Amino acid sequence: MGFRCGIVGLPNVGKSTLFNALTETQAAQAANYPFCTIEPNVGQVGVPDERLDKIAGIAGSAKTIPTQLAFVDIAGLVKGASKGEGLGNQFLGNIREVDAIVHVLRCFEDDDIQHVANKVDPLADAEVVETELLMADLESLEKRVPAAEKRAKTGDKEMKIAASVLGQALELLREGKPARLTEPKDEEEARVFGQAQLLTAKPVLYVCNVAEDEAATGNAMAEKVFAKAEAEGAQAVVVSAAIEAELVGMNGEERAEYLAELGLEETGLARVIRAGYQLLGLQTFFTAGPKETRAWTVAKGAKAPQAAGEIHTDFERGFIRAETIAYDDYVTLGGESAAREAGKLRQEGKEYIVNDGDVMLFKFNV
Repeated sequence: MGFRCGIVGLPNVGKSTLFNALTETQAAQAANYPFCTIEPNVGQVGVPDERLDKIAGIAGSAKTIPTQLAFVDIAGLVKGASKGEGLGNQFLGNIREVDAIVHVLRCFEDDDIQHVANKVDPLADAEVVETELLMADLESLEKRVPAAEKRAKTGDKEMKIAASVLGQALELLREGKPARLTEPKDEEEARVFGQAQLLTAKPVLYVCNVAEDEAATGNAMAEKVFAKAEAEGAQAVVVSAAIEAELVGMNGEERAEYLAELGLEETGLARVIRAGYQLLGLQTFFTAGPKETRAWTVAKGAKAPQAAGEIHTDFERGFIRAETIAYDDYVTLGGESAAREAGKLRQEGKEYIVNDGDVMLFKFNV
């Protein structure tokens, strides 16, 4: 299951610096001028999860493998992108291919780093990006909805569904609201709405990029962004991209000491990754054994066969049952054998809905 979070924002807000730190590479060229990122860079990052090491210790695993998210560093957007300004069409196309948007906002002052608007105002920056996405969606639906309504009158069931749900989205866009506020009335409408790939339908995480000395506390600009996120039902985190860049290359002990000096308990990137994971409605289940303990990603609400399919399609096709232990039981009792003896190892069938943290062993026959 591949999930991609697109890192977006105006030029020179810290997108590429953040991406470099996320992936611990210099894959994205960070430079003090617009459009230094033209082709989107993609990096796979492990999702921090302290449960992984605990399970591995109990299982005596030789190695651990975290579940992963893909982050895409997308070129900086400028006003007029929806009309092709800057790298507009390419930028919008790249966003269309991601599952969620990580919107980096500059919340720091620095005379040495140029701002495209010559002022630092994260809410104004956010509005520029959001307006361009909204305008692109509006242009798309103002063509598609009338066409769907026309075909719906001929009795086309699919077009009737499209006219209903996309018509609702169009009204929201005309009011200056994102399409993600659309409320499909059933699974069919939800399917058609998802297939539309509207830019403003994607969930958003705001990343407030602050100065190093404000990473632990945030600042007044970040507070405004958090208020905006709360009003929209979105999420926000505070990060200092400069600090995250410093952490690259440090070992665990060095990182811990450096973070402690700054009054931080964990890296900002850990918060970004976890927030992105939550934003996408994902959860983790584990497999454990002598060779490895591994974390796997599955959507919330997924059933046991779907989880098995994340490991191998044969597991889903020939699914028989899943031997399942809740994480707390696995850790408290000390592993599979003790959980089995205590009656905490459950035999779950095809209708079992996976819980976050489940330790699972799949039985299948192909």
